[in-house]
Amino acid sequence: MEANLVLSYQSFSKVSMRNIKINTYYKYNKLAYPSTCCVLTKPPHNNDSSNYHVYKDNWFDHLAINHLSQSIQATTGLRNKKSGYEGFVEAARVVYVNFNSTHQANIVIESLQRAFPKPILSLVKMLLPESKWAREYCAIFTTIFFPWLVGPCEVKESEFNGRKENNVVHIKKCRLLEETNCVGMCTNLCKMPSQLFIKDTLGMSVNMVPNFDDMSCEMIFGQDPPPPDTDPAFMQPCYKLCKLNNKHQTDCNSQMKKKDHLEIS
Repeated sequence: MEANLVLSYQSFSKVSMRNIKINTYYKYNKLAYPSTCCVLTKPPHNNDSSNYHVYKDNWFDHLAINHLSQSIQATTGLRNKKSGYEGFVEAARVVYVNFNSTHQANIVIESLQRAFPKPILSLVKMLLPESKWAREYCAIFTTIFFPWLVGPCEVKESEFNGRKENNVVHIKKCRLLEETNCVGMCTNLCKMPSQLFIKDTLGMSVNMVPNFDDMSCEMIFGQDPPPPDTDPAFMQPCYKLCKLNNKHQTDCNSQMKKKDHLEIS
């Protein structure tokens, strides 16, 4: 395995994918401390199916999965007849196939806004201004209520401004990435919109750091993510067993797709 540890920049300006604004109010703030922004690795040529995790979703998991799936389908207007996590993945796949990377992020953000009532999010934002307690609370909340979406996860400790905090969620093996084998779907439909949505609705910075070698990921609450055009995660080649490789060949994560050029030219 070949891996490179990439340190994030100390500061960066307002950016967007390929210099296109996702939304005018999304800004990246200056980092107050050096930090890891991504572990960039070479994906394995083949994924070991023997390590595939079999999920036994309970009634709450099914309810949450179908609710988010229906929110995505309502946003796009494109329906599918599948149910459970398969239906959710299909809804996400439709977004990835039919829209460019800018629209993909906006669609997911709008779907999340449909899924989570705005008054509740506004109340949480008001009651939880960014602090050590809020960062640790968000980490614990994620591990309790979102394994159905990302897979088993746990809270880990990190150093924040010279102090130890339990502000990191370690996702042992991302359920979405394992299901799709697509790096582009990870970055464009999960990492980017989740970072923007959490920042906008909760006022909480979060950096999602995927490891494409073992399909794990870390959500670091309180850490600003690097801009997409310098984030190593967006430069990662896709898996050879990507289920969408007939559409994008091996470059699912390219931010300069021909389709994007055609839509913005």
